[in-house]
Amino acid sequence: MRAFVLHAPGAAGVVDVEPPVAAPGEAVVDVARVGVCGTDVELYSGELQYLRDGRSRFPVRPGHEWSGRVAAVGAGADPGWVGRRVMGDTMLGCRACRRCRGGRQHLCADRQEVGILGRAGALAAQLAVPAWSLHALPDSVDDALGALVEPGGNALRAARAAGVGAGDRVLVTGPGTIGLLVAMFARRAGAEVHVLGRDTATLEFAASLGFDRCWTAETLPRLPYEAVVDASNAESLPARAVELVEPGGRVVFIGLSGTPSLLDTRALALKDATAVGILSASPGLAATIVAYAEGAVDPRPLIAATVGLDGVAAALAGHRPAGAGAGPKVHVSPRDEDAGSTG
Repeated sequence: MRAFVLHAPGAAGVVDVEPPVAAPGEAVVDVARVGVCGTDVELYSGELQYLRDGRSRFPVRPGHEWSGRVAAVGAGADPGWVGRRVMGDTMLGCRACRRCRGGRQHLCADRQEVGILGRAGALAAQLAVPAWSLHALPDSVDDALGALVEPGGNALRAARAAGVGAGDRVLVTGPGTIGLLVAMFARRAGAEVHVLGRDTATLEFAASLGFDRCWTAETLPRLPYEAVVDASNAESLPARAVELVEPGGRVVFIGLSGTPSLLDTRALALKDATAVGILSASPGLAATIVAYAEGAVDPRPLIAATVGLDGVAAALAGHRPAGAGAGPKVHVSPRDEDAGSTG
């Protein structure tokens, strides 16, 4: 089958590989859609911290935001999965350690991460994953939405960690895919949502989604924010988030900068503020599927284009596909007949 493989920083392409065979407890999925993520970009550039500390190694087949249909299962896996439309968890814990047994398998010290660490990703015609990691998709969650469940799960967890509801004001910094999804979930909770970004085009797109309180650092009003969610990759914004949050408020960190981001913990303590870090969509996947199925959150406008496997390298290098919309997300359809489509 055809698969997109990263061989070294900046060196990648589509190659022929052996299709996966379902091992005991596993499922093989015919991949329908895959989202290109910032983590994939860092794998392509060689800047991902996992590469720097030796946890991840080339060659890598990326792709961890995906949807598809189960084609086969191995011994011991429920045969009822065959034929079902699914998406899957990225974080695959050992299921035996204290963290896994306590429901925190996404924090397992020995975990695999699909398309990132120890497990081939979804940028291929087929993918093999443990059957226990699958989540069924209802008919109302199409393939495109299914591939947006993983980033949505991260965003849902961040919005919940912010603890905002009706009458609260939340500032979301970094209006990329995760930041805009956080804004959508916070709006669903009834909060007054403000968005902080850097460039006009990004903020105009956020405004097109109904967020009419969009600011730059120069125009940000001096308002009390019950919560600030940092979904950016700017090393200066975590400290700024602590400055901006109301005393007794909550600061949520879901963005990761390429260099250490420093903040003064005295400021945090003197405000009696709560700081929360979010890693992984795992605990939020099921609720995200429900939100999409009910139409409570519709992230479809975030998808700028859908390309085939042959268009992945250009997307990872930062080139916008021809005819792409204004959204931040590029999707991939790994099947040959869908190559080159946009929208």
